[in-house]
Amino acid sequence: MLLLAVFQTDHYKSQRELMVENQIAQRGITNELVLKAMRIVPRHLLVPEKIRSYAYEDRPLPIGEGQTISQPYIVAYMTELIEPSPEMKVLEIGTGSGYQAAVLAEIVKEVYTIEIMEGLGKRAERDLKSMGYKNIYVRIGDGYKGWPEKAPFDAIIVTAAPEEIPQPLMDQLAEGGIMVIPVGQEGKVQKMVLARKVKGKIKTSYLSNVMFVPFLRDTI
Repeated sequence: MLLLAVFQTDHYKSQRELMVENQIAQRGITNELVLKAMRIVPRHLLVPEKIRSYAYEDRPLPIGEGQTISQPYIVAYMTELIEPSPEMKVLEIGTGSGYQAAVLAEIVKEVYTIEIMEGLGKRAERDLKSMGYKNIYVRIGDGYKGWPEKAPFDAIIVTAAPEEIPQPLMDQLAEGGIMVIPVGQEGKVQKMVLARKVKGKIKTSYLSNVMFVPFLRDTI
């Protein structure tokens, strides 16, 4: 069993190396902190066991409850856009599998992540703790409201698409902070938006076309 475990570890490590080289670095991601984090985080531990053989392919994968884990390139792309550094405090909306939070946690000081689906959130929290992350804090709730008692945040990453940027998230962004968020209607091509707070005002720029799951709200 020990030899099998070693083989599996080496096998997945080599897959991560190929993922970073072929899917991420060759597509223009240059931030060394991001590339290092993508090489470290074991994505296969955050997807259902029956599809682990696909964990390092360049595509999203189903994680249950109609949700997906984002393709590795998108995770790297969004992480690079926030210009991550070790002293930062980051808010993530849409924990999902916990993969984006884990990548962030390899770089920044603190990650606060919110998941509206209780089952997914609790599973991600359990998985992240079992992987040894002590700088990730998970909340089950409506991500539209953000996490005001921990604000302001140096950066915010949103992994589901609302039709417009939630005002509470803009309010919780620190001066000079960056938010990366897909915006658009469900089932249609959305835009990745980079929003930066400058002198108390939000300035936005539109980046690539994307397709994300819709931003869910607590209707109670």
